[in-house]
Amino acid sequence: MQDARGRIHGPPYLMLSILLMLTQNAFSDDSIINRIEAMQAGYPVTVHDAPLYAQEALTKFYEARNYESAWHSRAAQDELVRAISEIADEGLNPADYHQKTLQAISQTSSDDSEPELQADIDLVFSDAFLILASHLLEGKVNPQTIHAEWTANRREREVHIILSDALQSGSVYQTLQSLKPPAPAYQRLISYRRQLSELLGRPWPLNEPGVTIRPGDTDPRLPAIREQLILLGDLPMADNDTLQESGENPTDHLYAGNLIQAIPAFQARHGLDPDGIIGRKTLAALNLMPIERIRQIDANLERWRWLPDSLGDTYVLVNIAGFEMIMVENGEEVLRQRVIVGGPFRQTPVFSDRIRYLVFNPTWTVPRKLMIEDQLPLIQSDPGYLERLNFKVYQGWGADRVEIDPAEVDWAGLSANNFPYQLVQQPGRSNALGQVKFMFPNQYEVYLHDTPGQYLFNRIERTLSSGCIRIERPFELAERLLAGNSDWDRNRIEQAIDQEEPANAVLENPVPVHLQYWTVWVDSAGRLQIRSDIYGRDRRLIDALRSDSEGNLQLTPRSQ
Repeated sequence: MQDARGRIHGPPYLMLSILLMLTQNAFSDDSIINRIEAMQAGYPVTVHDAPLYAQEALTKFYEARNYESAWHSRAAQDELVRAISEIADEGLNPADYHQKTLQAISQTSSDDSEPELQADIDLVFSDAFLILASHLLEGKVNPQTIHAEWTANRREREVHIILSDALQSGSVYQTLQSLKPPAPAYQRLISYRRQLSELLGRPWPLNEPGVTIRPGDTDPRLPAIREQLILLGDLPMADNDTLQESGENPTDHLYAGNLIQAIPAFQARHGLDPDGIIGRKTLAALNLMPIERIRQIDANLERWRWLPDSLGDTYVLVNIAGFEMIMVENGEEVLRQRVIVGGPFRQTPVFSDRIRYLVFNPTWTVPRKLMIEDQLPLIQSDPGYLERLNFKVYQGWGADRVEIDPAEVDWAGLSANNFPYQLVQQPGRSNALGQVKFMFPNQYEVYLHDTPGQYLFNRIERTLSSGCIRIERPFELAERLLAGNSDWDRNRIEQAIDQEEPANAVLENPVPVHLQYWTVWVDSAGRLQIRSDIYGRDRRLIDALRSDSEGNLQLTPRSQ
């Protein structure tokens, strides 16, 4: 087998085969067959030091065309090179798709290439398309393992068929564009990423930690803060002009003027308390460099690529990191509410399912882990806890369980290895699930539900549950979900609640529900919203996105 310098490597039978083909001095189907067989035998095949990765997809593609070469059209080659050159806007690295190799090839005349090199050229173009198509369809990083994938074999859609159709129709560039997530939210992130990219390479003003700055204060850091806000679009460029026209120094150290409105707006879009007070968290958000914001955008673009093409015409979506739930009907948002999600050690999982039924006046069967870690210490320290919160105690499980008197239990003598009981909280306003829960049976045993602790929604960061999602105004959601059920209306819901007994309401048409984790998004007003990475997931995903096919990080200098 030839390497990048024309040297032949490989086992004897492969070397003999290659030598025979070289002496024939003619390009044949065997040139591609030989390389495919080498890959299948476990031998690396490289073109200009660019290894080929999509072994299975390449095999299927060339088998389907009887191992004939595919990239005869220079226009098709140019379209692929163009698509790869633009892919950085999607948060992907053009180098992952043989960019340098393809550019070098495009600058030479393929007609003058040796037959063996023509086969290599064909394979590297196919490999680049297949890997890029796979990453656009389903993401570069496998969400189950958080490792980059290079096989192009994870998607149900057959990428080798996509490549064949693109070449046949002469639409390589347009085909790749069509594989990107169609959601407007994805496109808005890309547009904002381009804006931030214009700030790369420019010096970024940084603020030193210090005393808190309040409206009316003077502080030497305010000129840098004003400059940061202008660069990020939170303060209009005209702010400096206004100061100059009024006779004020544009580097004034006084916290006044447009800053009074700009700081709270900046805080709000960073998930901070919009109190206008410039403290430690606000300074940290201001100091976040453009490259760091871009990396966060890249992570969230990748999360969009993990999703199906359509979330549904009607669906419920929870953004875990944003502490927010929306409901969309026929493509239009009809509800938006605050939510409470799991804490760092009991994280709300990311997945999609369908809400199938609602339970009014639910009971709460406490999961064993929570019984031992949460409930037992409370019971041991507060003898009246179970009665006050309307718990029943059962010995055993299932149909054989027997209700027992809590007063007969030696709670002080119980432990994780000695807890033969089950706790079931009865329906009522004090129930931990509130008065309604929204069921989509899943392996994680999480769901949406009401809560008696409404005051907790006033907190900025709401990682307070054990994994389930608490809804701020659950009955508004219940009415929307049941609107298509002729036998359920507001009166029927109120009657069910008044009975204080569990009642199920099955949806005639189950509604998709998506639990997602977005730390960055662009809102309908075009503002970039950034939230705290409450579960620490961004860093690992960013590292995986920046890794190359050999598993090495492609580092970007902090000054860029």
